Amino acid sequence: MTTIVAVAGSLRERSHTRVALRHALDAAAERGAETDFLDLRAFDLPPLNPDVADQGDSAAFTRQVRHADAILLGTPVYHGSYSGVLKNALDYCGRDEFDGATVGLLAVSGGAFPVSALDHLRVVCRTLDAWVVPHQAGIPRASSAFDGDDFADEQLAGRVETLGRRVVEFAHIESRSE
Repeated sequence: MTTIVAVAGSLRERSHTRVALRHALDAAAERGAETDFLDLRAFDLPPLNPDVADQGDSAAFTRQVRHADAILLGTPVYHGSYSGVLKNALDYCGRDEFDGATVGLLAVSGGAFPVSALDHLRVVCRTLDAWVVPHQAGIPRASSAFDGDDFADEQLAGRVETLGRRVVEFAHIESRSE
């Protein structure tokens, strides 16, 4: 069975990023994938210190990422890029976790289309030798994009659902090194 994990790079209680990732995971599950939601609020991941092995929950976090067939990365946009909490989580990862992995990208912005955050994440994932799905989901003007835990805009909902389906479709496009 194909396993998809989603990593939510937001610590907000009412996070549009988490809501959108859950929609993407639902679409992946509808395609037969086993899904898991990695909420960074639930992990003790102190700022990475490369001189200290296995800080906090880093071993558990990286193990879950490494064993997934595909990874969805979701982030709010801060200062034109992805969140610091997601950056820190990705710093714990390396090629062991991402080499050959299929990655889907999702970014949520309070303003314009979050293209720079998506581009920055794409560069990081390619540096780690991941295969990044060409389709990405950007959600601009998040305060009006959602109605509670549902999308207010069916076109945005469709983009996010397509992302969830695509990570399943392309989960095995490259072999994973383990």
